[in-house]
Amino acid sequence: MIAADSPLFPRPVKRHRVFGGLTERQEHVFTWIAVVVVLLMMTGWVGAIQETLRERRQAIAEARRAGMPAPPPVVPTQHITTSLLGPANPPAAAFINDAMLGFLAPLRGRSGKLRFTTKLPGAPIAPAPPNATAVLSQGSEEVSSSFTAPDHPGVYDLAVKIDQATREISDFRVVTLVPFGEKQGGRIGLYYLGNWPFERGQPAKAAYANPAGFIEVTQENADTHVSEHFKLRDFLTKDQPNVWPKYLLLNPALLDKLELTIQELEATGHPVRNMHVMSGFRTPNYNVHGGNTQGRANLSRHMYGDASDVFVDNDGDGVMDDLNHDGRIDVGDADVIAQAVERVERKNPGLVGGVGVYSPCCGHGPFTHIDVRGFRARWRGFGNG
Repeated sequence: MIAADSPLFPRPVKRHRVFGGLTERQEHVFTWIAVVVVLLMMTGWVGAIQETLRERRQAIAEARRAGMPAPPPVVPTQHITTSLLGPANPPAAAFINDAMLGFLAPLRGRSGKLRFTTKLPGAPIAPAPPNATAVLSQGSEEVSSSFTAPDHPGVYDLAVKIDQATREISDFRVVTLVPFGEKQGGRIGLYYLGNWPFERGQPAKAAYANPAGFIEVTQENADTHVSEHFKLRDFLTKDQPNVWPKYLLLNPALLDKLELTIQELEATGHPVRNMHVMSGFRTPNYNVHGGNTQGRANLSRHMYGDASDVFVDNDGDGVMDDLNHDGRIDVGDADVIAQAVERVERKNPGLVGGVGVYSPCCGHGPFTHIDVRGFRARWRGFGNG
């Protein structure tokens, strides 16, 4: 007979709750600590997801107020990791989305196509949030870190810094103006402008007061886009070709109206690849003496930087395209542009102004005068608007 404690019938070993040298009491303590840690982790996950959803709702609301599309969904991983492992005051997100830049939206105009703003030295650029700073630069040189125009006139690149994140605004420029008082004897430097109609007296209407300042246009910055379809050089007075820098008045509201007119034309089946500016800013001297002066007004809005004579020239032949498709290039094509401007003004009363339709004359084809003088004016004519 084989004994019960024989190797063939080993006794089952009683499991002892001691692992890695821990006593049974210590193991119970360890188990409860693990439970608490897991509960804290779950709390962190839930809190991080709620915070992400809250920020998402806030970003959508800001985008709607700015008239911009909603930002893409944010993956909550970074928030969750920060909640679990980060300090009590985690670092700011390392990106800036479009909703965070909503305070810049008004500078882009109603069209959303403006790419510049003009300010006198030291003037505020935009009402930025408290945690945002500007990074204004020319080339590789950083000039300013505040949302005020630099003291030195010029065209500046803009970036926005919010907490630890920085985003370059690659399609927008801040332009510091040369103050009007810099003009002496009708000149700034070698460039001759002449004198404004009420320079030595008070005008009856504020619209004819002296301009606040001028954009300094150099050979290097002349191709700066001021909107999606237009550059600084498009609006320069057509005189003194070899004198640089030149000086320019250009009202952003005019650019806004031109871009909205292009949108209206395209919405009605008239694609616009090139809207040619036949005449933009005119210095007072040029308005009286330069080029073909037939039909020019003594108080022309061209002298104030808020008027332009334009035509659509997609084929690049230097004259108006056949916009109404009647086989002729005539005043009817200028009317197509004028009708688009009418629709723009109905939708945007703040851009009301003058519209003149001009027939071919004096070496040029038909064109349309557009301005933002602040009150409605309509006419038909020949010559230059």
